[in-house]
Amino acid sequence: MIPTSFPDQTEIARLSARMFLETGAVHFNAAEPFVLASGLPSPTYIDCRKLISFPRIRSTLMDFLACTVMRNAGFEAFDNIAGGETAGIPFAALVAERMGLPMSYVRKKPKGYGRNARIEGLMGKGDRVLLVEDLTTDGGSKISFVDAIRETGAECGDTAVLFYYGIFPETEKILGDHGVRLHHLCTWWDVLAAAREGQNFDAATLAEVEKFLNAPREWQEAHKA
Repeated sequence: MIPTSFPDQTEIARLSARMFLETGAVHFNAAEPFVLASGLPSPTYIDCRKLISFPRIRSTLMDFLACTVMRNAGFEAFDNIAGGETAGIPFAALVAERMGLPMSYVRKKPKGYGRNARIEGLMGKGDRVLLVEDLTTDGGSKISFVDAIRETGAECGDTAVLFYYGIFPETEKILGDHGVRLHHLCTWWDVLAAAREGQNFDAATLAEVEKFLNAPREWQEAHKA
């Protein structure tokens, strides 16, 4: 079934943030910061992969994501849904099912043998492709996937993620300069509000997280090992 009628985007963000917290996907630790893929410290970490183990939450979030994309981009805007290796693959499959579209996935790099392909599944020249991923921080990792899609002759001007950090002002410019529009369900600000409402963490931890969200680069520089 293709979802078409759902809450407005503000309510979707609020409910999505609550679901991230309920599944234990959200981790806050200001005393012992997490180390991100960039090598930089952060008092926040989110594990979207956990969501696939919660059927009711997984289903609701996928309905929300499909609805958000169709509201923002159009109901007949895409011919193919592509997932980014690896976290984006299950979510792309679920969104493709809801939108009644073919699904493919994009490798981070050619697999090194056989056809040496980066694209798995069928993707044709001129196809309008929606790239689905679990999250985005500054948008940089999406560019490689988009370029691989475009190299097939397909078009890719949109990416949809469950979670968008929402704290790095350059993100949407990086994507926009590459001709890509971002769709998302919620941000760290939504999660912080939900965590305060649900009293999921102590006040001191939430205060430190807010400091990070307001000035992430400065916080990281001050907390480098």
